Amino acid sequence: MRRIIVRYKTRPDRTEENARLIESVFEDLQKSSPDGIRYVVFRLDDGTFVHMSETEDGVAPLPEREAFRRFQSGVKERCIEPPQQGQATIVGNYRMLMTRETD
Repeated sequence: MRRIIVRYKTRPDRTEENARLIESVFEDLQKSSPDGIRYVVFRLDDGTFVHMSETEDGVAPLPEREAFRRFQSGVKERCIEPPQQGQATIVGNYRMLMTRETD
């Protein structure tokens, strides 16, 4: 099991564009329903976006998706603070995330 968190802050004039590109990624995921991944994106009031993905086998299927490639194209230009990525470990979870007892 691999969990990744990515955080960045968008330029105010590019925040809506960024949100629309993310929405298209979710539309693609809903249509194709790929196995082995869970993915959520939070948008904060200040234009910060937080992406969290979890894969069972550690392989990231998102970069293979055309909608995700469109989102990634130009992401640095849309940002004030560039994307920062790291692995994540759940410290506490109350009914927010589905976890397995083996995690």
